Amino acid sequence: MRFVIVGAGRVGMRTARVLRQEGHEVTLVEPKRKTVDRLTNEGYDVVQGDGSQEELLLDIGLDEADGLAALSGEFDVNVIACMIAKSHGCRTVLRAASDYHEYVLRKYASDVDEVIYPERLGAIVAKNALLGGSIRAIADIAKHLQIVELTVTDESPMHGYTLSELELPADSRLLAFGKRDGTYQLPTDDESFETGDRAIILADYEHLTDVRRIIVGENSHAIPAGGSA
Repeated sequence: MRFVIVGAGRVGMRTARVLRQEGHEVTLVEPKRKTVDRLTNEGYDVVQGDGSQEELLLDIGLDEADGLAALSGEFDVNVIACMIAKSHGCRTVLRAASDYHEYVLRKYASDVDEVIYPERLGAIVAKNALLGGSIRAIADIAKHLQIVELTVTDESPMHGYTLSELELPADSRLLAFGKRDGTYQLPTDDESFETGDRAIILADYEHLTDVRRIIVGENSHAIPAGGSA
């Protein structure tokens, strides 16, 4: 498959590298001459210019591309590039610059197939390093929602009880359950909580501490308030 990536910064280059390793054809669009020269010397197909310019995108074969990822640090460039690409039949991915931009784009932008906010993903990695132990953040769904993986300990109030007996606070949800060293499965009522078992939970940040206490126990690492964004 062939892809165009607008922006050859940290996010754009990591994406291009992975796509090339998987055998895809990638063309990068980058305004900085020094970066263009360096990447050209490294064997990348890279064009200097403004990724929001229709003429440039058409010149590099946008009509033959399967998708365009607008991953530059310039929000307006990313939006315009996706608008142009969508009109030429490409799948589009846009890098948001803030939580609000992400929210608005997901709700209203018909020209964007997927919105990513890399800063949030990086924050999740940092959070996991800080949390350690029996708690692992998987994804921030929104400012107030997070998916976490919790590992049952000997101190868990649910130890020995079945999934049907689990009562989570507010609108929290058990999404998946895995026995120790087993694979994740959809939850079934007759499974029991034992040490080392893992639960994937969707919960509001406000209730994460209560969820942790129920699944893991009182002595696990605390979850920082406020999320990662």
